[in-house]
Amino acid sequence: MVTVGLRERKKARTRQLIADTAARLFAERGYERVAVSDVAREAEVAEQTLYNYFPTKEQLVTDRDEQIQDRLCSLIRARPPGVTPAAAVRDFVLEVVAGIRSVPPEQWRGELGYLAAMSPTVHRLALELTDRQAAALAGAISDTTAVTPAVARLYGIALAGVFQIIIDEAGRRTREGQTQLYPTVKSVLDELDRWLSASGPSRVLPSENRKRARGKD
Repeated sequence: MVTVGLRERKKARTRQLIADTAARLFAERGYERVAVSDVAREAEVAEQTLYNYFPTKEQLVTDRDEQIQDRLCSLIRARPPGVTPAAAVRDFVLEVVAGIRSVPPEQWRGELGYLAAMSPTVHRLALELTDRQAAALAGAISDTTAVTPAVARLYGIALAGVFQIIIDEAGRRTREGQTQLYPTVKSVLDELDRWLSASGPSRVLPSENRKRARGKD
């Protein structure tokens, strides 16, 4: 078990090294001017090793946000009765936003928000990521909430829109030298929670009824 733990920690360190190296190179040169081979060389890993962690160049930019998506879905599925999906993810989302301020500026310019503001290619990737996130969140809501699939989709789009705001605002504020993103996101989440509460989506289904909800028209 100790050997497994050490191996997993080593893999996590390698993955983080590759991600940080990619962010630094993207910040220095721009997304389009960095090849996967450049990242591998700078991180001092084999190119195949890089692909084992990040199968595509795009994932070097979007991987962290895809991990966030998985966490959001887990929080929505685990929420207790009376809690809206927005309230279920609120603390985690605000923690993510607060963490942005601890990222060094030279590295942040290689992250999704700033790159999306500077590169049409990455902007497209961000929009595609938001679409996938909306679908995943809608699935989690539909599985656990007494609403139709169409309404679940609406709620999923609304929640994914919060992260689209984070991406857009983080990029814009970085260009303008601003860092105060937390109050804006907190306000958006609070408003979304009020809207969802008013529309009645907080009624969480018993576990035995959750699969049945997916078949509703």
